[in-house]
Amino acid sequence: MTVVKLFFVALLLSIKIASAREPELNAQQVLEKMNHAMEVLNYQGTVAFLKNGKLEPMKYVHAAAKGVQQERLLSLNSPLREIIRDAGKVSCLFKESQQSIVDHRPFERSFLVDVPYNLDEMGAIYQFEVVGEENVAMLPSYVVAIQPKDTARYTRKIWIEKQQFLPLKIVLYDNQGVPLEQVVFTEIEVKDSLPFVDVKFLDSIHPAKHIHQLQSQSSDQAAFIVTELPKGFREVFFTRKPMHNAEQPVDHLLLSDGFTSVSIYMESKSAAMQSGLQSVGAVNSYSRTIKNYQLTVMGEAPAETVKFIAEGIKLRDLKD
Repeated sequence: MTVVKLFFVALLLSIKIASAREPELNAQQVLEKMNHAMEVLNYQGTVAFLKNGKLEPMKYVHAAAKGVQQERLLSLNSPLREIIRDAGKVSCLFKESQQSIVDHRPFERSFLVDVPYNLDEMGAIYQFEVVGEENVAMLPSYVVAIQPKDTARYTRKIWIEKQQFLPLKIVLYDNQGVPLEQVVFTEIEVKDSLPFVDVKFLDSIHPAKHIHQLQSQSSDQAAFIVTELPKGFREVFFTRKPMHNAEQPVDHLLLSDGFTSVSIYMESKSAAMQSGLQSVGAVNSYSRTIKNYQLTVMGEAPAETVKFIAEGIKLRDLKD
């Protein structure tokens, strides 16, 4: 057997061995592995957030031990601040003023990207597909497209590292395929362990202002009724609480389809409030008045979606 033939035989054998070792994964399997990796691995790196035309690099740390997780973001440019996410709570410490704010958010899971666990149930509204492989931060990655089956939500792509299955890049696109937001790691490393920050100790040094402390309440208490929603959206969280440093309560209902979240706010009408559609980057909001109330629907969703939801809302005491 000639040297050339031996070379091709060895090449074919190596391809077969590689294929046996690396079975092809579909998009849903890759996303499920990513969800697991994001929960159990200890990893850190530098991540850049591009939102509203502004680029902000931050140091990112994820610590995990015995089923407990903690995320941290440390700004690299002014204003210097540290943001810490524990289960259902986000703490932000501003370095210069030493002011600390604690926001209770029981419906968020990650600073990077949220992917629902029940992907089998998402097939009616989203299509998942591995659309290629690329390098991000010099690491080979799957490119997974999360494509909605209607125009009521945005398209996402996630670049997922092929060995550890951590997300290295996330891009949100409008319905014309124009990027709206990006999150990308410039470098990342996985550790055996990483330390947790004692948030209670930080609070004792810098007394914190707590917001959104109320527990979720029944949406039956809301002053409004949502009559129409795009397919797949459901109620997640409802509270009634004062906002804007005012005594008047504001009703807040959070909706989600698993990837896309939309908030509904209803409060007493004031002369300073604006009506109509407003857009800032990927976030659209639509406001209108209903009798003596101001209604605002806001979220990372197309303008048509927030307007559709807002126009399908009526006061609970109105008759059909």
